Amino acid sequence: MKIEHVAIIGGGFSGTLQAINLLRHDGPRATLIERAPRPGVGLAYGAAHPSHVLNVRAGNMSALPDDPGHFVRWLESRGVTEPTTAFIPRVTYGEYLQQMLEETRRSAGDRLTVVRGEVEDVDLVGSGARLRLQDRTIDADVAVLAVGNLPPHVPPGLDPDALSADRYMGNPWDPGIADGLSEQDTVLIIGTGLTMVDVALTLDAHGYKGRIVALSRRGLLPRSHGPGADWAKIDERPDTVASELLHRVRARADAIGWRNAVDELRPFTQPMWGNADEDQRARFLRHLRPWWDVHRHRLAPEVNARLQAIIDRGQLTIRAGKTLSFEPAADGVQVALRPRGGDAVESLSVQRIVNCTGPLTDLARTTEPLLRTLAARGTIRADAAKLGIEVDNQAQTMNAAGKINRSLYALGPMTRGAFWEIVAVPDIRTQTWNLARRLSNAQWVGGEGL
Repeated sequence: MKIEHVAIIGGGFSGTLQAINLLRHDGPRATLIERAPRPGVGLAYGAAHPSHVLNVRAGNMSALPDDPGHFVRWLESRGVTEPTTAFIPRVTYGEYLQQMLEETRRSAGDRLTVVRGEVEDVDLVGSGARLRLQDRTIDADVAVLAVGNLPPHVPPGLDPDALSADRYMGNPWDPGIADGLSEQDTVLIIGTGLTMVDVALTLDAHGYKGRIVALSRRGLLPRSHGPGADWAKIDERPDTVASELLHRVRARADAIGWRNAVDELRPFTQPMWGNADEDQRARFLRHLRPWWDVHRHRLAPEVNARLQAIIDRGQLTIRAGKTLSFEPAADGVQVALRPRGGDAVESLSVQRIVNCTGPLTDLARTTEPLLRTLAARGTIRADAAKLGIEVDNQAQTMNAAGKINRSLYALGPMTRGAFWEIVAVPDIRTQTWNLARRLSNAQWVGGEGL
């Protein structure tokens, strides 16, 4: 099938790079559809506070897999000295993406169209796709779902409708996260991962002096990056049996340090996941995922130092446990929780609750209208582990009967069920590059093999 027009739903990192790479490969014309005012930045970079920095050094943050030094050169052109090992503000990275998109738009002419709007439905008509927006219909040969991360799920025991907007914030990127708080108040952050760190630092940057309690089932905090290191890396893919992998990584950590032991798996994680059966994947997700996440997805050292300072002065407390109920009270919300490893129920009085539980991935629970519509009709289906949208190894979606949709693809974090490691820039840039090559019939074009 000759592809002349690709419609991309979502103008965050994944969708923006998909459009850019299609044009770089001299591929089909593209329409990029984004509901937010600014395409090209997405939630990760568009809603960031100036104090938030990337969790990866700039030397590995090029958006272009065939040009690893692109981002570093861009920084140097803006007067940043020795940027390769620096952890750059996320808002700066958003500016980088927006500039790339604008340069592509100027050079592409009518081959790239950017539309502000929300796609309400996608009909797979014949060999193409028809996208329905509120004010128009767009026909394309191929549609690409690049919806990014979905909002977090509602914590157990909480009814969002029973709490006012200033008591419960389901959006951790809400710009008013610190508004109206005093030093006598307590903020409960549900979740202790990277998003919690962002919220704690945002509260601190706004001068909040009150108490912060961060709660998750295990109370695990993300680890920090260490100094760069060279070592003799493994050159063969490890076994995918979860227990054997755990023993192997522990042994390697004793020999070369835990950071190196985790980092040397990077070239193999996607094929390891792809070769693991459903039982091994389920065991990994059930027992090892929390530990993998905090060791794999790390904090910049300066961010870790700022977080530790908030902990050391007694303002931030990290707790392990789960919430049971949330009752509105005159002075806030009474939260019932059960500490991990105990049976006793505790009560905590808080004035604000911020949901940092991480992105929802289960299609059966999402409130995203387009995904709900497509899943309800059977156009797409959830992967077996309920990590997102089921796709094949070429990112083609599957319908409810398990048949490939040849005119509907998906990119980014919602394809985690097929690729696992597909949430960070190094992975997504390769995925978008490969799909652009396929849609442009340019598979001969080289690129990195991260």
